[in-house]
Amino acid sequence: MLVFGLAHRMLVGRLAAPVIATRIASDALERVPLQIADWTGEDVPLDEAIVRRTATDAHIHRRYSRRHEVESVLAYVACGVRTRDLMAHRPEVCYVGAGWTRTGRHPRELRLSDGTTLPCTVFEFSRGALNTAKIAVLFYYVVDGRYCRDLAEWQYRFWRIGYVAQVHIVASSETLTIEEAMRAVSDFAVDSASRILELLDPIEKDRGPGSSRELRR
Repeated sequence: MLVFGLAHRMLVGRLAAPVIATRIASDALERVPLQIADWTGEDVPLDEAIVRRTATDAHIHRRYSRRHEVESVLAYVACGVRTRDLMAHRPEVCYVGAGWTRTGRHPRELRLSDGTTLPCTVFEFSRGALNTAKIAVLFYYVVDGRYCRDLAEWQYRFWRIGYVAQVHIVASSETLTIEEAMRAVSDFAVDSASRILELLDPIEKDRGPGSSRELRR
């Protein structure tokens, strides 16, 4: 635990150092389709005060449903170049800070239709006097066109990070069991991951000489 803590602080310190990076356009994620496989989506606006605290350049927040809305997930995808700030908005930080108790953590390797693998983590949270409210949260990063479970994997390549996107997929046990909620977030992750990556790929390709640049902190 001590070694991990020291490594984490080193990573945060490195990512806090000023580097040059291209800001991402605010509409970069808006072309994520509203229809993904058999999921139908609708935008769910976030409060502007919340958006400002996320320190992201671009984001979407949507509800996707299937099977006549029997299954529903909330998808939050956010992208930016301020890596240190994005790291603070992980499920085990944000949900616990909002009063949820983490009751499970399950690293997963999901097989996608193109044969690639999506490394991610599915969290279980509960709250209430009898822990009656339960949610499943699937979480992963996309770092410069690569799926990533934990930014600590990049601690020795931090200077190469151009952008980071984070994906949160949430399902509640209000209408589903926690097992069904975990299956729903995993199914949506498999169906949506390649569509999200397709939109992020041009960001990496556009970050060459001559692009507009600014100091990132």
